[in-house]
Amino acid sequence: MTKGNSTRITDELYAYMLAHNPPLDAVQRELVETTYARLPDHAGMQSAEEQGPLLAFLVRLTGARHIVEVGTFTGFSALAMAQALPEDGRLIACDISEEWTAYGREAWARAGVADRIDLRIAPALDTLRAMPGEPHIDFAYLDADKGNYIAYWEELVPRMRPGGVITTDNVLFHGQVTDPDATGGAKAIQEFNDHVAADTRMDSVMLTVSDGLTLSRKR
Repeated sequence: MTKGNSTRITDELYAYMLAHNPPLDAVQRELVETTYARLPDHAGMQSAEEQGPLLAFLVRLTGARHIVEVGTFTGFSALAMAQALPEDGRLIACDISEEWTAYGREAWARAGVADRIDLRIAPALDTLRAMPGEPHIDFAYLDADKGNYIAYWEELVPRMRPGGVITTDNVLFHGQVTDPDATGGAKAIQEFNDHVAADTRMDSVMLTVSDGLTLSRKR
C-alpha cells in the first residue's frame, strides 16, 4: 500500500478550511450554536459544520428534487439540503424524537423552507417501507443509528433513481473501523462498509471528511 500525501488537520487548518468554504447563514449558525448550548451531551450527533455546505453542493450538483434524510437530530443537515432544493423540491426527514427535531422545525420556519420538509416521527424503517417501491429518490443522507445502516441501505437503494446519490456519514466511526475486535456501532459500520463496497448496484467512494463520508451513485 502506498499512502499519498497526508495533511494533519490542526485546529488552525480546520479554521482555514471553514473560512474558505461557503459560510453558514444566520439561521444555520444559530441552530448549530443552540444545539451545542442546549444539548451538550448529544451535540456530537450533529453533522459537522463543513458538511452543511457540502450537502447543499451535492443537492445542487445532482439536481435533486426529492430527498430522503434518515436521522435528522436538530435539523442542521435538513436545513442545508432544503435550502438547496428548488421551491417545488421536497425532503422527507426521518427521526424518532419530537424533542430534538423541534429545534429543526423552528429553524426551518425562520429560514422559509418549512414547506419543503416533511418530518416523519416514526422508526425510519417503517417510514422507508411505506414509500413507493419504485425508483423515485434523487438524493439521500444516511446519519442515524449504526446498527440499522444496512437495513436502511437496502430500503433506499431500490428506491434511488439511476444517478441518484446516497451520502452516508460516520463511516470511519472515530477510527474504530480498523479494530479487528470492534463491537457495537464500530462493528456495525465495519459490516456496512463491506456491504457497500460489494454492492454492484452502486458506485461508491469513501472520503475522510469529518468522521468519514461515503458517496454512492446508483448505476
